[in-house]
Amino acid sequence: MTRRLFYIAMGAAVGILVVRKAATAAQRFTPAGLQTSAAGAFSGLTEAIREFTAELKVAMAEREDELRVTLGLDGTHDLVDYQPGLTGGLDDDIPDDGRR
Repeated sequence: MTRRLFYIAMGAAVGILVVRKAATAAQRFTPAGLQTSAAGAFSGLTEAIREFTAELKVAMAEREDELRVTLGLDGTHDLVDYQPGLTGGLDDDIPDDGRR
């Protein structure tokens, strides 16, 4: 008798656990459950995109500064490097005596 009572209690406990797990799984596939899981996934994705965009903007600004310094467009070389008649290699240099 004690053995039967033990197995009945075990069966009831297992049955309750199975029903609860099934209800949880079924709730995930309802429209509200799918919306909740999709919202969680998209919020993580949007945060990752936001971080990537911020890092990209910083890298672009650094690279632009490097290019401006390298090409002399940063404003520090305007008066120091200026030599009348020189075109910087883009065209033939203009002689000082006015001849072309």
